[in-house]
Amino acid sequence: MADTQYDLAVVGSGPGGYVAAIRASQLGMKAAIIEKGDMGGVCLNVGCIPSKALLNTADLLEHAREGKRIGFVADNIRLDFGALMAHKERVVKQMSGGVGGLMKKNKVDVYKGFGRVTGPNSVSVQGDGGEQTINTKNIIIATGSTPKSLPFAQIDEERILSSTGMLALKEVPKKLVVIGGGVIGVEMATAYHAFGTEITILEALPRIVSLADEEISAELTRVFTRKGIKIQTGVKIGGVDPTDGGIAVMYTDADGKEQRVEGDKLLLSVGRAPLTKDIGLEQAGVELDERGFIKVNNMMQTNVPSIFAIGDCVPTPALAHVASAEGILAAEFMAGEHVTPINYDHVPSPYWCSPEIGHVGLTEAQARERGYDVKVGKFPFAANGNATIHMERNGFVKIVADKKYDEILGIHIIGPKATELLAEAGLALSHEATSESMAHTIHAHPTLYESIVEAAHGLIGGTINF
Repeated sequence: MADTQYDLAVVGSGPGGYVAAIRASQLGMKAAIIEKGDMGGVCLNVGCIPSKALLNTADLLEHAREGKRIGFVADNIRLDFGALMAHKERVVKQMSGGVGGLMKKNKVDVYKGFGRVTGPNSVSVQGDGGEQTINTKNIIIATGSTPKSLPFAQIDEERILSSTGMLALKEVPKKLVVIGGGVIGVEMATAYHAFGTEITILEALPRIVSLADEEISAELTRVFTRKGIKIQTGVKIGGVDPTDGGIAVMYTDADGKEQRVEGDKLLLSVGRAPLTKDIGLEQAGVELDERGFIKVNNMMQTNVPSIFAIGDCVPTPALAHVASAEGILAAEFMAGEHVTPINYDHVPSPYWCSPEIGHVGLTEAQARERGYDVKVGKFPFAANGNATIHMERNGFVKIVADKKYDEILGIHIIGPKATELLAEAGLALSHEATSESMAHTIHAHPTLYESIVEAAHGLIGGTINF
């Protein structure tokens, strides 16, 4: 295959890379993909998919433990952690095999090995069978990212874990310290708290899930605290020390007091770094920013016209669905299709914590910062029939809109199935919905998504059922 002239060679088979290769093939391009590990990248193998397998079991456990309240009696509810991890592995294996099947179906050639750019139209692949060169008109870099360590706390996947290590534990830790209250931190806290672990979250910023609306952060903090998850914000980590069978974290709290917390394990969820070193970018003349991200234009094109980059290795939201959208955009652009740049304000952000979070568009603070005259509509799930039936009454829907034109600027949800309800929110923003048009869209009863229309009614005169 190495002698083949390709239209596109993709380095990395994550949710950006493999989707880009498929779309290119659909558009009549001869495509190849280079992958040194398992097909599907971080998201499928050690990220989105396996973590949601754990969170699904955590959710089922929480519901089963509350079953007596609704007449569902299941005694001696317990977690079989080994069976859960085996299920997680089966899911990953099935999905990874599915990506391989998609490559065959779409006639995308797969090269196993480490890919390195050797010029504007060539990629070398170092695999078990030696090195070979792929000649191609275009290249997409989709190498993804890797978890960050701290200078005084290096990830070893033994005591100091990344999200990858959390998904490979052999037993449930009794105590877990989490540094970083972003999406990975709160999701792992949710899962392992349900499994019986004592959780402490340490966050340097004034609030957890800081990319979400402030009221969403406050609600998650309230619910987590009521569950017994300890949260410390505004902290400064001083260092970590090993203990007998565990780890200790020293920090200064928001009041300036020196504190110490111990755990069996420490999860570092302090961000991810782009995987852009030693893949030939500098030699090919591709520009990087000061953090190592690849600079691209709104078509995902680097300063070298034949080389594109997508996903976590570029400075856009580090989300699988963003990488997929960027891959499709890049493939269509190089194929000569009419394309529209991605509006990153309209990227949906889901958090599979408990309660779930889903938000898209501007927060209330962001809208005000951009000069909008803002109006806000809210509706609590406590007033929703479906949420009450399912005993999931925490949370609310919040809609941020512009007073002048009534355009919806952002929708923020915390509560049951927020990650699914997010779909309507995303569609509303992409179609430039107004609060009036949403309020006049009939929503089925009794459903959770009635809460969205109720919040919209709150913007045009008042909610109906609250």
